[in-house]
Amino acid sequence: MSCRGDSDDDSSTKRRVAYIYSPEYIETCDSLSKVPNRASMVHSLIEAYGLLEDMSTVKPKLASMEEMAKFHTDSYLEHLHKISQDGDNDDPQSVDFGLGYDCPVSEGIFDYAAAVGGATLTAAQCLLDKKSDVAINWAGGWHHAKKDEASGFCYVNDAVLGILRLREKYDRVLYVDVDLHHGDGVEDAFSFTSKVMTVSLHKFSPGFFPGTGDLSDTGLGKGRWHAVNVPLEDGIQDDRYYQIFTSVMQEVRAQFNPEAMVMQLGADTMAGDPMCSFNMTPVGVGKCLQYVLQWQLPTLLLGGGGYNLANTARCWTYLTAAVLGKTLSSEIPDHEFFTEYGPDYSLEICPSCRPDRNDTKHLDQVISTIKGNLKNVV
Repeated sequence: MSCRGDSDDDSSTKRRVAYIYSPEYIETCDSLSKVPNRASMVHSLIEAYGLLEDMSTVKPKLASMEEMAKFHTDSYLEHLHKISQDGDNDDPQSVDFGLGYDCPVSEGIFDYAAAVGGATLTAAQCLLDKKSDVAINWAGGWHHAKKDEASGFCYVNDAVLGILRLREKYDRVLYVDVDLHHGDGVEDAFSFTSKVMTVSLHKFSPGFFPGTGDLSDTGLGKGRWHAVNVPLEDGIQDDRYYQIFTSVMQEVRAQFNPEAMVMQLGADTMAGDPMCSFNMTPVGVGKCLQYVLQWQLPTLLLGGGGYNLANTARCWTYLTAAVLGKTLSSEIPDHEFFTEYGPDYSLEICPSCRPDRNDTKHLDQVISTIKGNLKNVV
């Protein structure tokens, strides 16, 4: 069974793409305990396929305390800095800042936060300076962090920092999140403003993290109708997902008319992810990405979840090629992490044999409700 998808398209050949990378940055991101060495695996595969030749590699700056404080509170940042110096896991204050259980403290965690935040700010700046049309930071996309607390493996909300930087120039910024989990930190950050619209497609199920992102969550105050949530059940596959995505995004564009876009492309939706929820492949996500890229807006692309490390590298490498209008060979090239891609050593991810729990009638109702809500956007 072939799981090939064709990603060639004319508009992409002229795209100027900035790829945020330095060896030091990758090494810092590799230290994240939940996804050890993932940053290296992703970068190595992109490099092995020869994709670096078609992008400008941009070295990330570290975010300063002041830059991170554009969103995060001083008390949170100061605490993160303090415990980061000695890797102190026993500080009684840590629990108030969400540090501990799923956001463990380790030595240098503040430097990691500053590196990720700085890399996304560097990417946003490439767009502001008109040096690129698309800027990519695959090691970013940590969408759960709140202004005063770490959450869901996220210590800094680089997506929020990137949006705020884009807002210095662009009046209306669209945030699109296709991670398996609801982009709660980003939605919360902008829930009261009409200048940023957040759209999240995610698994919504009792007891599933973070538990937010119901269809009825639409924003607050001036930001009412500017949060769009598409709750989905297990087992969804490429075709149906793309259908829902395009139905929603067509309406989002018509009503909100964004001037710039940030897209979080967490790969925990892939078939074979330990989350074992959605049943997607890079081809489906790639089609969604192509759909919004055709709007030709300044676009910032971020990573996110993805706990089957080889599949995450497959996915983001495929998406990088899609942005560049390149078709990649099915055979994984020889490189440092080649052995991780067994037993088939192929770029494709095939869907697993699991039922799609999404009821067609219910999904039609969800889309119809969203379209109705978006009609209220002024």
